[in-house]
Amino acid sequence: MARRPASADIGILDIVGVGFGPSNLALAIAAREYNASVSPAAALRVSFLERQPHFGWHRGMLLEGATMQVCYLKDLVTLRNPASDFSYVSFLHEQDRLVDFINHKTMFPLRQEFHDYLEWAAHRVGDVVEYDTRVVELRPVLVDGEIALIDVVGVRGDTGETVVRRARNVVIAVGLEPSLPPGIELGERVWHNHDLLSRVADMPTAVRHRFVVVGAGQSAAEVTEFLHTRYPRAEVMAVFARYGYSPADNSAFANQIFDPAAVDDFYAAPPPVKEMLNAYHRSTNYSVVDIDLIDELYRRVYQEKVHGRERLRIMRASRLVDLRRLDDGVAADVEFMPTGQRETIEADVIVFATGYRSRDTRQILGAMAEHCLDDPAGRPLLGRDYRLMTGPNSSADLYVLGATEHSHGISSTLLSNVAVRAGELLRSVAGRGGAARTDGAGSGRDGELGELASR
Repeated sequence: MARRPASADIGILDIVGVGFGPSNLALAIAAREYNASVSPAAALRVSFLERQPHFGWHRGMLLEGATMQVCYLKDLVTLRNPASDFSYVSFLHEQDRLVDFINHKTMFPLRQEFHDYLEWAAHRVGDVVEYDTRVVELRPVLVDGEIALIDVVGVRGDTGETVVRRARNVVIAVGLEPSLPPGIELGERVWHNHDLLSRVADMPTAVRHRFVVVGAGQSAAEVTEFLHTRYPRAEVMAVFARYGYSPADNSAFANQIFDPAAVDDFYAAPPPVKEMLNAYHRSTNYSVVDIDLIDELYRRVYQEKVHGRERLRIMRASRLVDLRRLDDGVAADVEFMPTGQRETIEADVIVFATGYRSRDTRQILGAMAEHCLDDPAGRPLLGRDYRLMTGPNSSADLYVLGATEHSHGISSTLLSNVAVRAGELLRSVAGRGGAARTDGAGSGRDGELGELASR
């Protein structure tokens, strides 16, 4: 796509999105469909800044045969607009695979194919995205002592030039970042699973033909299965604190915690009820594994015992207590917690499949941070429309997508509600006057905002 000029000479935008993963991609599509339904004068002007050089979503875990854990109907649009031509079904139809998919009789597509769908959708709205642009700061723009606009400041990755986009509304959707145990630093032989495939492609020389995988969730089990399959001579040691992998609860009633209506219930609930609901339903998403994968790993363990060559070892009820780097590998001290007995394992590589955490949006708020309010626990205070609550001297709005589990529930970091959430946010922006026009010769405050757009 054509690159826009770095200066803020494209005028005042109604929405600038920070990040372009599934959440803001769904918002870009919702804005595209909204604009198609209104007059040009009422259309929203939107732009998105993404630090990656092109669209990508968990590329490091696009393992062959790995499937999604959410139904394909929870795509970017269907729950908001079932008639949208941005749906997963429309993608399959365009790829001439719709009939084949129907015959497959599955609700859970291959992860690689779903990523292809996301790329397909991102390409179709590529004219509103500036890739390879890292947002570093948000600056308030004052009019008569009130924050009327926000300057989103970014840096081009290839040139280092500064990019400024001026907006009435900023939507922060910067996704997740890998979580590691304290004191662990990544390196040539110390990996996190988020970039597994690229790490494997540059695999250092294997001396011991042994891997250690730390973690008990879906990703950890997938990494264990992947390494055990890909390296048929290697031993794979799975280390986790549980006594065995726990199955994910994907039963119909439990899955209702991801329903759009559940967000209303959760948001309105008092803090103790919020904590209770999150605790009750962690088994739908956190540190749990699909039962089919659990059964497959157990089958391999048992089969290897029968044949007398045990390459897959499950180190249950155990924890990593120390990790030392060797010239040609790593040495991991693992403690069996029931007895305190320790064992040192020398391996070629250790993979931490220890999950993700929401990125701290305050790191990019810059001068806007002092105008944002916190809840009694010191977390960002958010409205039901995902809007960050700000002081009385601000009419420009900030929205946060993803880092809202404390306020909106367990679906906040997942795909389940991206379509509905995009529609809710768009209605909030339009309802709060986010599409007020500044084109032409305005008067009063709108005229002053029009002047600001040319600075």
